[in-house]
Amino acid sequence: MTPSGDDSSTTTSEADLANATHTARSAAARAEAAAGKSRQAAADAAASAEEAEHNAGRPTETDDDTNLADELLIDQRHPSEGMGTPGPPIRRGNPFTFGFFAALGVLVAWGLWNALGQARSVLILLLVSIFIAVGLNPLVEWFMRRGLRRGLSVGVVFLLMILAVAGVGVAIVPVVSDQISSLIKNAPEWLDLLTKSKTLNNLDDKYHFIQKAQDYIQDPALAQRAFGGILGVGKVVAGALFNTFTILVLTLYFLASLPTVKRAAYSLVPRTRRNRVSILGDEVLGRVGGYVSGQFMVALCAGVTMFIFLEIIGLREYAVALAIVVMFCDFIPMVGGFIGVVVVSLIGFTGGLWTGLACLIYGIIYQQVENYVVAPRIMRRAVDIPGAVTVIAALLGGALLGVVGALLAIPTAAALLLIIREVWVRKADAS
Repeated sequence: MTPSGDDSSTTTSEADLANATHTARSAAARAEAAAGKSRQAAADAAASAEEAEHNAGRPTETDDDTNLADELLIDQRHPSEGMGTPGPPIRRGNPFTFGFFAALGVLVAWGLWNALGQARSVLILLLVSIFIAVGLNPLVEWFMRRGLRRGLSVGVVFLLMILAVAGVGVAIVPVVSDQISSLIKNAPEWLDLLTKSKTLNNLDDKYHFIQKAQDYIQDPALAQRAFGGILGVGKVVAGALFNTFTILVLTLYFLASLPTVKRAAYSLVPRTRRNRVSILGDEVLGRVGGYVSGQFMVALCAGVTMFIFLEIIGLREYAVALAIVVMFCDFIPMVGGFIGVVVVSLIGFTGGLWTGLACLIYGIIYQQVENYVVAPRIMRRAVDIPGAVTVIAALLGGALLGVVGALLAIPTAAALLLIIREVWVRKADAS
């Protein structure tokens, strides 16, 4: 006899089996229907292909246009290829690529060079202003150590610089005007002496230079040339005044914002090297300031000694002005002292032959003392640069930028020597 629980489980299993069988048959019917549709679609596609192949051989209304297009096309692409397979990228070593970018780089460099050439005068004003600002910065820091704020210290130093420039003008202008007045006053007497000279009369009889001079003076075009010369001189004077004013303004700006400019420049350096770069940068600026201070002391010595000498030989009315001229000329490396001696000697010859010779002899002797005794001792403490490097730097700077280049050459050489000693030499020793 079978238990009642076994009958119910057998009935349930038979019902599940019947449901599964029905589901499988339905799925098989759907699969067979899908296969039939696929076969019908394949047959339709084959029929369409045969019809298209059959119609391809028939002439149509567009056959002429198609044949013309086929003739114009260089190569035929299969529709399945689309726009074609992309080729490999252009190699960087390709001669065409290298030549193109090389020519582009040359054009950019040429444009930058022309731009720098056109902005040369502005760049020179900027360099001179920065040079003066860096040179005056030690004086500003001296006032700051005495308790003044930087803004007030900059104002005091700038005021002293303006007073110095004004004092130079007040001292030199009377001397120049006096010499011009003396020349105009003595010109008739000198011409009279020339006309009484037998030698000149004989030369005039032979070459007729007096008649040529009169014809030149009476030439109507002389007035036009003289007027043009006056305009040229006026333009030069106006340009000099404008450049002086620009330098003063830029110097004031750079002097006031020098700490900010330094911090901005140092922030561009990677953090790992910022400390060392800031130390080297401050040392370079200190060398430039030391050079300006040292050159000022050398020029001050030259001016004071020249003032004492002129007082002794009797040129008291020109002593202050000529001493200032010598002092400013002494800032120009190599030839500045010689220019000052020539100016003083010319003024001395107006007071007498022996006075001019005394000025010339004194100037030559003092230049030797300054070159071999005064300047080396002062500059050794300021910039620590060998004498040969000083001469070479001054020559190169003068050849590149004239007087401005000669002024900037020595502190630039001192900065380069410092960088070479601290960077290049240390790497060479460590390698």
